[in-house]
Amino acid sequence: MTVAKIGIVAISDRASKGIYEDISGKAIIETLNDYLTSFWQPVYEVIPDEQAEIEAILIKMVDEDHCCLVVTTGGTGPAKRDVTPEATEAVCDRMMPGFGELMRAESLKFVPTAILSRQTAGLRGNSLIINLPGKPKSIRECLDAVFPAVPYCIDLMEGPYLECDETVIKPFRPKSK
Repeated sequence: MTVAKIGIVAISDRASKGIYEDISGKAIIETLNDYLTSFWQPVYEVIPDEQAEIEAILIKMVDEDHCCLVVTTGGTGPAKRDVTPEATEAVCDRMMPGFGELMRAESLKFVPTAILSRQTAGLRGNSLIINLPGKPKSIRECLDAVFPAVPYCIDLMEGPYLECDETVIKPFRPKSK
């Protein structure tokens, strides 16, 4: 039995210092537990908003931990310390702009400030990296929007086959001819 490894990176200066508990990274884990019926193992880190540190953890999770998917939370806004998209672009071989476009479109249904978010996604090796906003409610809204495409994306990169609870989230996989 193959166990898919999925990286979860909470990017927050204060949570990384223990000033408050990380709830965003835990919201990603909870959401993935709701979605996935196949066995998976989280590789979880809480780190500060430092581009070099973000790049290093993304590289480690993909190249050493062999995560098929890495989901980040935080650092996608317009503040000076929000550098998650830059770190993601720096370590990715190819970008997947449709993820960010769909997440912003979905978030605009709830808040007009969604246009300030710079979520993105990209590919590194055989892994998909997705940047999510930092609020748990927004995390679920964005993942609900993009996750139906994630298992097929991982299939195309020859990663593990992710099975989902289709009463919660229905992945799209084209029917073979």
